[in-house]
Amino acid sequence: MPQKIGHGRVFCGRLLMYGINGAVACCPFPSIRKWFYRRLLGCEIGPGSNILMGARFDCRRHFRIGRNSVINQNCRLDNRGGITIGDNVSISSDVIILTADHDLRCPDFSAREKPVVIEDYVFIGTRAMVLPGVTLSVGSAVAAGAVVTKNVPPYTIVAGVPARPIGERPRDLRYHCSYAPYLT
Repeated sequence: MPQKIGHGRVFCGRLLMYGINGAVACCPFPSIRKWFYRRLLGCEIGPGSNILMGARFDCRRHFRIGRNSVINQNCRLDNRGGITIGDNVSISSDVIILTADHDLRCPDFSAREKPVVIEDYVFIGTRAMVLPGVTLSVGSAVAAGAVVTKNVPPYTIVAGVPARPIGERPRDLRYHCSYAPYLT
């Protein structure tokens, strides 16, 4: 049986998300944003990692980012189904990561959630979209504007709609994505 939640609790939850996504996401001080994301949203943010201004979350919790990773401006992070991001990951601006959708083949159009996993040393280009249930394996790269519908093998570069392999990255990646511009 579905759990009933009081109207007051729902209102407070929506108000919290509105405040986080409206005011906090636009705050020019990264340490303040991180404090709110950790304390009020329950996000796990590793040392050296940054979430730049304009990032939007869909709910509380279910979000983890490792060490020295960066999420650039204006990304949508649908963390309802869970988003796990590894170390030294670079996510460009305007990327959309979805973890929930609807079953188009189901008569009642039922909702479903599937986690997204982004392993270490992954790069995601501007305005790419990652769909629910996808794993971007270690060292993989997603070209700008690509729509990733399936898991990406290690060190594979994908592009297009839907994304398809177009090349490979070196296997000895050793960079750090500790990126913090003047106003992050």
